[in-house]
Amino acid sequence: MFIKNVLSVLGIDGFNEDLRGAVNFCESHQAHLTAMPISMAAAPPIGSYQVVSSVWIEERQRATDHLEFKTGEIKDLLGQSGLSYEVQQVFTEFAWADVDIAERALYADLVLVGAQAAADKEMQGRVINGVLFRTPTPMLILPRNAAIEAHPKTILVAWDSTEKAARALRQSMDFLQAAEAVHVTMVDPIAASTANGEEPGADVAIFLARHGVKVDVDCISSESLRVDEALQRHAIDIAADMIVMGAYNHPRLQERLFGGVTRFMLENTTLPLFLAH
Repeated sequence: MFIKNVLSVLGIDGFNEDLRGAVNFCESHQAHLTAMPISMAAAPPIGSYQVVSSVWIEERQRATDHLEFKTGEIKDLLGQSGLSYEVQQVFTEFAWADVDIAERALYADLVLVGAQAAADKEMQGRVINGVLFRTPTPMLILPRNAAIEAHPKTILVAWDSTEKAARALRQSMDFLQAAEAVHVTMVDPIAASTANGEEPGADVAIFLARHGVKVDVDCISSESLRVDEALQRHAIDIAADMIVMGAYNHPRLQERLFGGVTRFMLENTTLPLFLAH
């Protein structure tokens, strides 16, 4: 994957750090930046006579005006950057935000969600649903206090021999090839022809090596920890700058009810996450 078109999702109540990081990232990759400030509103309350509340109309107008004002600020900031860019503002309802985000993510090589936007759990969820489940586009999401590294030096790849992990691997190839060290990490792998092969990690290591990736295979024990906890601990041990993983290997309802690696990583990791579904 060649990163030439980047979509940056921005919250309108705090975006300076996210926008600055997106500009730096695009400059490093010589990529075009599409900045997308988004404002999500509630659906209109309908009374017994199907009359929309005048209060709701006034609130919606204020929200629209606020979005216009913030969009102007973003355009002013980007105009000083010398970067190839465009700004596509989105005013939508919560129920349709996934679709609106997906429409724009279809034409990006990567969707960036900076720490400020990621701190808004409602927005984070809408972006994930829109990008990962409605488009083939991967996303890079940052937790608080994590900076965007244009070229991470050490990358942990969470590997479980699934289609989603393989897709994340391929879509992150630009990062993997530029890294100084890539650790393909398997938690409690089972050696079997129907799972990870007779020598877990060997096949994926050969695949990556042929692409010029400096790769090591780390088969680690969970030691009674959850998989996400074991991955996070290993990421700290190897001083990783980024984690690459396939997202939501189980149905979303099952993940919501019982938890899952993706969900826990999103909630607890302190490192940038490159996700593909």
